[in-house]
Amino acid sequence: MKRKRVLLAGETWLSYGIHQKGFSAYTTGSYDDGSREFRAALEQQGWTVEHIPNHAATEDFPSSRQALLEHDVVILSDIGAETLLLHPDTFVRGQRTPNRLREIADWVGAGEGGFLMIGGYMSFSGFEGKARFHGTPIEEVLPIRMLGYDDRAETPEGVTPNITTPGHPILAGLPTEWPHFLGYNRVAPTRGTTLLAFGADPLLIVDSHGKGRVAAFTSDCSPHWGSPEFMDWDGYAPFWDQLLAWLSGRA
Repeated sequence: MKRKRVLLAGETWLSYGIHQKGFSAYTTGSYDDGSREFRAALEQQGWTVEHIPNHAATEDFPSSRQALLEHDVVILSDIGAETLLLHPDTFVRGQRTPNRLREIADWVGAGEGGFLMIGGYMSFSGFEGKARFHGTPIEEVLPIRMLGYDDRAETPEGVTPNITTPGHPILAGLPTEWPHFLGYNRVAPTRGTTLLAFGADPLLIVDSHGKGRVAAFTSDCSPHWGSPEFMDWDGYAPFWDQLLAWLSGRA
C-alpha cells in the first residue's frame, strides 16, 4: 500500500517573559509545540508526519515542487506567509529564491498532492493581518477570499459548527454533533463546497484546484481555539484522517 505522508509546517512558538518583583526584574524564555496531539492523531491513523516548526521553516521548508513530491498532503497551520517567503538568502543576502507559496500552488495544481490550511493567529490574514496570506498564491488556490485585516473571531462562550453538507466522504461515519470551538478566522467562500459552518461563517470548505484538492479549516487543530472537548472528541482522529485521505485522492 502506498504510504500516507504529510508535511506539517507551523504550530510552534517561542515566548519571552519579563517578571517584575519589586525593584528587581528578570526574564524567562520558553518553547511550545501545539501540534503534539494533532500529530499523534494522524500517526494513530497511519500517516507519516514530517513536522517543520516555525523557527526552522524559513530555511527548511521545501523550495521546489520536486521536493514536495515526497508528500501526499501539505498543511500550513499557524505559520505566517513571510516565514516561507523570506528565506535568509533573500532577506539577509539579497539573492533571488523560489516563491515557496507559488511552488505549493503549482504542486497542487499539477495533481501531485493536496493542500490544507488550518486556522490560527498566523493563518489566513491572521492577527492584525500579520499572517499575510491574502493576495498570495495560497489565496488563489483556496476556495475563499481572505479579509486582508485582522480576521479573528474570538468566541469565549463557545461556538458549535453545523454540518451543511452531510454525506460527504470527509464526514462519513463521524458523530453528527460536533464539540464547540473557542474561535476561528473569518473568510468569505468563493467556490467549492462548505461542509461545516458557524452560522454564516464557514469552518470547512473544500474544492479542487487544477488536478489537485484543497481545503480551508478556519478554526484550530489545537488549543486555544481547539477546545478540550474537541481535542478529546471521539471523532478527532477519524475526521483528520478522512480529510487528508480526501485531499490526497484516497477517498
